[in-house]
Amino acid sequence: MEEEAGRRMERGEGDQLRGATTGSRRVAAAVVGASGGEIEIQMEAATVGSGASAAAAAASTSSGQEGDAEDGLQQTPTWKRFLAHAGPGFLISLAYLDPSNVQTDLQAGSIHKYELLWVLFFGFFLVLVIQSLAVKLGIITGRNLAEMCMYEYPKYVKYGLWLLIEVGVIAATIPGVLGTALAYNILLNIPFLAGVLICGASTFLLLGLQTYGVRKMELIGVIFMLLITVCFFIELSSVNPPMGEVIEGLFIPRLRGVYAMSDAIALFSVLIVPHNLFLHSSLVVSRKISPSSKRFKDTSTFFLIENACAMLLVLLVNVAIVSTTGTICANTQLVDNIDACSSLTLKSTSILLKNMFGRSTSKIYGLALLASGQSNTVTTSYAGQYIMQGFSGMRKCIIFMIAPCFTVIPSLIICSVGGAPNIRQLINISAIILAFVLPFSLVPLLKFSSSCVVKVPYKNSNSIVKVAWILSVVIMGINIYFFCNSFISCLVHSELPRAVNAIISILVFPFMAAYIAALIYLAFRKVNAAGLFPSVPVSNGTEVEAWRQERIADDIGVR
Repeated sequence: MEEEAGRRMERGEGDQLRGATTGSRRVAAAVVGASGGEIEIQMEAATVGSGASAAAAAASTSSGQEGDAEDGLQQTPTWKRFLAHAGPGFLISLAYLDPSNVQTDLQAGSIHKYELLWVLFFGFFLVLVIQSLAVKLGIITGRNLAEMCMYEYPKYVKYGLWLLIEVGVIAATIPGVLGTALAYNILLNIPFLAGVLICGASTFLLLGLQTYGVRKMELIGVIFMLLITVCFFIELSSVNPPMGEVIEGLFIPRLRGVYAMSDAIALFSVLIVPHNLFLHSSLVVSRKISPSSKRFKDTSTFFLIENACAMLLVLLVNVAIVSTTGTICANTQLVDNIDACSSLTLKSTSILLKNMFGRSTSKIYGLALLASGQSNTVTTSYAGQYIMQGFSGMRKCIIFMIAPCFTVIPSLIICSVGGAPNIRQLINISAIILAFVLPFSLVPLLKFSSSCVVKVPYKNSNSIVKVAWILSVVIMGINIYFFCNSFISCLVHSELPRAVNAIISILVFPFMAAYIAALIYLAFRKVNAAGLFPSVPVSNGTEVEAWRQERIADDIGVR
């Protein structure tokens, strides 16, 4: 009996050692006699005590780490912590200064003067709200939007989303290639096709800078934005617009004229682009965030302030573009320029500025267009890498080599075939495609953000998400309405035979029905929050940090 008890005691000691790392574990055995029962009680008590000690030690270590993080947070100056988070907002803001936006601003100013500036003013508030949701998603989950879609949706749904988003990325890259090639023609008289090839080569070259880290790419974005800002403000100073009318146009909504409503919607619809939602949620994950709750709160605040500063700068640049053409075309003494203002394009704007203010003004405009187009191709290709990595699950070192080919090369082919005479039409088609694809990135973001509110609530989160839902539904409803209205008007005024119109209708209307059904599915499908979001509070953040460590390993593999 004593020998059997001794063997059980030895087994109990081994179990105690395992219990110190795995928590409290019962070690029970059938012991015959009173002495055996006494041994069992002693063994269980020792095991529980050992597990409790281990738990207490872990809690002490965790609290000590959080305390150290809080101490370091208080010692670091606020401006240094802000600069550590600066960059993503400026990089994604370049999408609102691409040649498509520039062309829309030029046309809005030439036709409506300053009356549509309020659309830009209120539109950028919407952009700020939507982009803040992308930031929150990355901070809370440690994953970007593409990864969230990959883990949430069924196989065919997620691959369908991936295909649509990739089409949207290509459509967003086309205006950048067109603008860059045209800028080379304005500045150096390089043929359009050669400019397209130079744009492709320079895009691959600039993307190579990411081997030195995300911050280098963000620095390139800041340089491009400052260059665009300086150039367009120089153009604005040349025309000297009436500031009273400009300020009035910013804050007083007006829709006067035959095409005022459609032009306002066109100006508003180009503000939100699908790839920006994926890129912004990816860039914030690149920052190292402390597990402390205060650090999470500070990180969210810094990203929001940085994004607001970038959006303010972008708003001022867009206002400068609209005001420049608005002032030029509103001058009734310039009779020769009335025809040019009626159908203003990226190319004709250069000619208009050259005739009015000289060759140097045209060259400055060409430099701004070059920075606008080149920055657009870089950011869209960069976003395409994160999108492909998130949906495919491949390592970053592989995506780094193949993703730009799927984005840049199709854009180069389309622009080469389209040619310089069709720049305006190609930009308009790309804007239509982006408006078509937008809901398939916006609805998942809103669904995940709503789940974030339930899983990890933060201040005013519920109100922000509700406002975003309302504004997004309005945008998607307007886009769908104008799709259908434009299609019907094209059929009515078409010179094609009735049989051909009937065949087109049979093909298109079921497609639109499937489109709406897909959006309804995404909007009402319940998100599996338990499997997507951290199972621990944000104040702990261990799972989020684990995801960031995986990304660090991927970055090392790229280098």
